[in-house]
Amino acid sequence: MLSRTAENLYWLSRYVERADYLARILDAATRLSVLPVSYSSERNEWESALITAGCLESFHDVYEKPTAESVSEYIAFSSHNPMSIRNCFEKARFNARAVRTALTSEMWETINGAWLELNQMSGMDVAPSRISRFTDWAKNVALRFEGSGYRTMLRNDAYWFARLGSFLERADNTARILDVKYHILLPETSAVGGGLDYSQWAAILRSVNALTSYHWVYRESLRPWLIADLLILNEELPRSLSSCYGSILDALDHLATLYGRQGKAQRLARTTRMSLENSSMEQIFQTGLHEFLGNFIVENNKVGMAISEQYLS
Repeated sequence: MLSRTAENLYWLSRYVERADYLARILDAATRLSVLPVSYSSERNEWESALITAGCLESFHDVYEKPTAESVSEYIAFSSHNPMSIRNCFEKARFNARAVRTALTSEMWETINGAWLELNQMSGMDVAPSRISRFTDWAKNVALRFEGSGYRTMLRNDAYWFARLGSFLERADNTARILDVKYHILLPETSAVGGGLDYSQWAAILRSVNALTSYHWVYRESLRPWLIADLLILNEELPRSLSSCYGSILDALDHLATLYGRQGKAQRLARTTRMSLENSSMEQIFQTGLHEFLGNFIVENNKVGMAISEQYLS
């Protein structure tokens, strides 16, 4: 396969996954913003959404104050935000068109149909009263795209490059949306395990569709170390860091078999995977959850750069 084709497939999946992530950020901010005032954090939830999305500085180039209206519009639709949900779907469609023959008709129809629907939407569709409908739509598009790929693609190199993009992006996103809980949303004066802590954890779990899974696995009330264990180390949860790296290694091993050699990408991914396997929640909380997640994001980016150097350039 041409490296250009592999790159298009890889970034197509990353942009779709990123749009899903941004929708989940908006969903979490919406849930947290409607908590009673006594449960709200010292930091504006909408500002926290911008920090999690990595666009706080660029936001202030356009808007003065983070509000439900301004943040929803900026993350969802703004042309000034290169990583808005709209721009992610536009870039996904651009990459999909470039590799149209490598996609199944179901995958193409999903991404092309989403883009056509977006062009019929307006700012009213991301108004505070309707934002949940929009985020549900964006998450459903991502779900249909991934599902159609899983059910209809040949298990060849095109499939594995698409899977790589999805899971590398998902690992980064899970780490960031988990990090926002302790580093940004929880005020320093709030006790871990208090009412505020419970409400925020529940909102974060719902935003990644893991609240029911938590109760199935642990069968008790929400506890910070168990939630972190679920999203970091539990391989049964598809969105956990460990599960993502199992899928990343699987894709890289298939590509190594197809192309007859391994490289730096496989070595770095295996190192990250082993680091997760050898970690425990006790160790992670002793060293600091924020520090652990920050280091993971750095290592995950290194794996992404190695994949680009090895296969996409």
